[in-house]
Amino acid sequence: MYKVLEKDLLAENIYRMVIEAPLTAAKARAGNFVIVRVSEVGERIPLTISNSDPERGTLTLIIQAVGKSTKDLVKLEVGDAVRDVLGPLGTATEIDENVKRLVAVMGGIGTAPMLPLLRAYRKKGAEIVSIMGARSQDLLILRDEVESLSDQVIIVTDDGSFGEKGLVTDPLRRLLEQGEKFDLAIAIGPARMMQAACKVTKEFDLPTLVSLNSIMIDGTGMCGGCRVSINGETRFACVDGPDFDGHAVNFDELVLRQGYYRDQEEHAEACKTYGR
Repeated sequence: MYKVLEKDLLAENIYRMVIEAPLTAAKARAGNFVIVRVSEVGERIPLTISNSDPERGTLTLIIQAVGKSTKDLVKLEVGDAVRDVLGPLGTATEIDENVKRLVAVMGGIGTAPMLPLLRAYRKKGAEIVSIMGARSQDLLILRDEVESLSDQVIIVTDDGSFGEKGLVTDPLRRLLEQGEKFDLAIAIGPARMMQAACKVTKEFDLPTLVSLNSIMIDGTGMCGGCRVSINGETRFACVDGPDFDGHAVNFDELVLRQGYYRDQEEHAEACKTYGR
């Protein structure tokens, strides 16, 4: 059992939870994730490790309560316990020391998995320009953390309630058209957002890394549920990723696969139980 030590509401249906998991915290690296299970009959939920503290033995997880399993998870209060935490999983992000200038493009809850990458590149001395996007001001999360790790932060909202009105690709394109030079772009967020960002960076031959949140079940590559097509070849996000070359990802296939279990999820939510 893994005790919940802290819990905060960041935005509507988005929570930050700090849980006690000393063995995982000791080995976690930027890009790793865990699979958690609320109870013995609960669904396995993959979550990026937003932060880890080996000395304290804790993991920080950002959870968006959108389905039955994540809603059950955020119902836990401080002092309650998560049934299972498996990890760290995935391949840790390779932090390229040759990257001196980085543009980080993040949308919505994609800010959470971006943070450990920003910390790692900041530690290496890279200059970082961050572009944050959300549907509205109320849904902007972890802004203070991003600002503390960036040399410049550009914020856009769909409705113009904060920062620029538009999409994250608007300032990205503007920077590149103005002649700004970067060694690497990282884009993390909804699949269509990452696809759009990669379309822009490909025009400017800017290498781009994306983090894929595909459907995962066992987290070890055995079930095949998280398969993605990279340059026409099958890869598994749980063991080969979650980081991939954004210009090689078949995003259209990824989007379709993300919707495979929508009917079952709606049924589980309606029944308020599993396996019926």
